[in-house]
Amino acid sequence: MKPFKIGGFEVYFLEDARFRLDGGAMFGVVPKPLWSRVTQSDAHNRIPLAIRPMLVRAGERWVLIETGMDDKQGEKHRKIYGIEAAGRLLEQLGVLGLEPGDIDLVINTHLHFDHAGLNTISRDGRFVPLFTNARYLVQKQELHDATHVHERNRASYLPENIEPVHDAGLFEEVEGEAEVLPGLTVFPLPGHTLGQQGVRLHSEGETLVYTADLMPTLAHAPLAYIMAYDLYPVTTLEVRKAFYPVWVEEEAYLATPHDPGHPLGRLVRDERGYRAEPVGL
Repeated sequence: MKPFKIGGFEVYFLEDARFRLDGGAMFGVVPKPLWSRVTQSDAHNRIPLAIRPMLVRAGERWVLIETGMDDKQGEKHRKIYGIEAAGRLLEQLGVLGLEPGDIDLVINTHLHFDHAGLNTISRDGRFVPLFTNARYLVQKQELHDATHVHERNRASYLPENIEPVHDAGLFEEVEGEAEVLPGLTVFPLPGHTLGQQGVRLHSEGETLVYTADLMPTLAHAPLAYIMAYDLYPVTTLEVRKAFYPVWVEEEAYLATPHDPGHPLGRLVRDERGYRAEPVGL
């Protein structure tokens, strides 16, 4: 597995699982005749998606952005979401000669089960943190919402992914933008959840942004292509309008968490609006 270089950073694009979600929910108010031009749905109207954590080597430190989707919930959960090969993250870390104890920092963009599934693992009949030598960096708002669920979000926040890390004192909360390592910054991207955050790498004049679910796939680049899963879709739109021009001007690389075909792209704007073009690795 070869790294993608962003200045002094080495970046590895991982794939933890494949799964499927309802195409209508994934594209919100956009009608199927439009979104079906960019993806294909199955007999249950579900579209293919990937789970793509990102691993960053920053000097001697290893930073894992997202922990993927574990298989804690069993067969019914697998069938509902069409999950295939969940939990491959550890296998891919092993290819790089890494074990969970080698990870120095975990960044959770948010704490939904498809982004924080391997925050914990089952051992001796109980769930325990997997990355025991790491701190788990999360926005304060996100941790609050994940531990104070309501009817609209409880299906996405699974206690077994969150409570063991919280009880072990491994969560580190930030509020707003924070540079956690030189050139590596987390920053709020509210909309999907109020406490969602993105990750920005900037080094030697190059920029890479991990978009979290502000842009779940490259196909979601147009401003109106906002998921029905977003708790605050108008906020998503406002945040997109704020950041998109910056990312175009910077010619930033964009890593999305769920694109099934391309882990990396760039945002471009033409007379029809914004779109994302894949970047080969």
